[in-house]
Parts: sequence; structure tokens; C-alpha cells
Amino acid sequence: MKKQQWILVSSGVIACLLLLFFGRTVPPNKPATPAVSSQDHEHQAISFDAILTQARQKISPEQALRLTRLENSISRGDVKEQQIHVYHQLARFWADSAHVFETYAWYTGEAAKLENSEKSLTFAAHQFLDGLMREDQPAMQTWLAGNAKVLFEKALAINPANDSSRIGLGACYIFGNLSDNPMEGILPIREIVQRNPDNLYGQLILGLGGRKSGQYDKAIERFRIVAQKDPANMEAVFNLAECYEIKGDKASAIKWYEQGKELVKLPEARKEIEKRITELRK
Repeated sequence: MKKQQWILVSSGVIACLLLLFFGRTVPPNKPATPAVSSQDHEHQAISFDAILTQARQKISPEQALRLTRLENSISRGDVKEQQIHVYHQLARFWADSAHVFETYAWYTGEAAKLENSEKSLTFAAHQFLDGLMREDQPAMQTWLAGNAKVLFEKALAINPANDSSRIGLGACYIFGNLSDNPMEGILPIREIVQRNPDNLYGQLILGLGGRKSGQYDKAIERFRIVAQKDPANMEAVFNLAECYEIKGDKASAIKWYEQGKELVKLPEARKEIEKRITELRK
């Protein structure tokens, strides 16, 4: 297996394992061709209407009928509470029946905006952020980051002291193409981890940002902090292995792949990791 192919495989392993261990139960269902509307700087902007249109093409006639009934189920009375209920039902439909992540996240976010509680807003924001961290299409990255940003900002308006939300907002800028200045996302996170070095979420995001920008030494420094304090953090461990491999430090890469292998329970994943370790030892 070529080095570039292995990086993709191990990144996929991380994503699958995170889905299993951290309760992300909605699989991403990316359209083959991005839904787009108008030209927006370097790539075309995505609209939810276009996403919804494409998602509808993937469901059965029976599911389409059920979906239409849900969408038209608002009646007189407490319209806001009814709308929240319907949005939650629509989110469950797209998650459990149709398995389309983007529409699930959208309706979860719309319900959270109406509920306007810190808990619901941060939950919805992290759904979009989780999707962003798995996405590789720039236009979709921006759509996911933009939605997460709005929700994090609303949550921070309720509780400005929530460091997790502030880190999440910074991640939107780092990974979502929302600004030409990456420091707009990095600086607030740096301030948090300087104040509290044990904030492993912030350290991890800075590590991922360093890796994204090709600053592998800085990324390794952050990932090591996470792995030392939380040895079972697969994302930090596998990113350490990959960063060392990219740098050509085979011995260190093997060390972290070996540590990561001990955290993996899926036989297929363990087999791929063992295969890569063997290749690195040649």
C-alpha cells in the first residue's frame, strides 16, 4: 500500500472508531456531485435547498410520502413548540430512515435555534463540526462550518465562559474556509490552552490545525500533550503516527502505530495497522 493510501486508510479508521466510541450514530451520506447555487470566491456556495433536493432523490416513494406529511404537520396553536417537535422528527427521519447526515444536522440545528438553550445549541453545533472534520470538499466544509459557527455564537451569547464552544468556533475558522486569516481561529484557542494546558480539546484542535498547515513539528507537540494525558485518545495517537511518518521518522511512527493498534478492536483495522507497521520496518 502506498504511503498516501495508508494515510487515507488510517484517517478512515480514526473516523470509524470515533463514530463507534463517541456516539456519532449518523453516517455521512455525501452526494456524488456537490449541491451548489452561486459562485462564492474560490468555490461555489452550497444551499440547504439544493442539499434537500438531492437528498429527496435518494429516498423511496414511501419515505417521500412520510417526509411530506412531516413537513406539512404544523397546525394552529403553539406553532413554535410544534415546529421544534417537527424539526426533531425530521432530524430523526433523516438520521434513522434515510441516513443523510447533512439534512439531519440542519434540522437538529433549526430545532436548537428555536429552543435557544445552551445545551441544544452546543449539541447541534458539534454535529456540524464533527461533519466538518470528516469532510474533504471545500464547498461542503464551508457550509458545515458556517452552520456550526452560527450555533456556537448563539451558545456563547448565552454562556460566554464556555471554553469548549469557543474552541469549536475557532475550529470553524481553521477548517471551514471562513476566513483568509487562519489566526482568527487559532488565537482564541491558544489563549485558552495557555490559560489551561490541560484543555485537551483545545490542544487537539491546535494539533489538527498544525497538521493541516503542514507544521508537523508543532502538530506533534500538541498531539503528544493529548496522548500523554489521555493515552486512549485514538485521534491524537494516530495523528502522531501519521505526522512522524510524513516527516520520515519511521521509528517514532511505528511506536505510535503500535500504541494505536492496542486501542483498536476491529480486526480489519488491526490488520491494516499491522500491515503498515511491517512496511515501515522494511
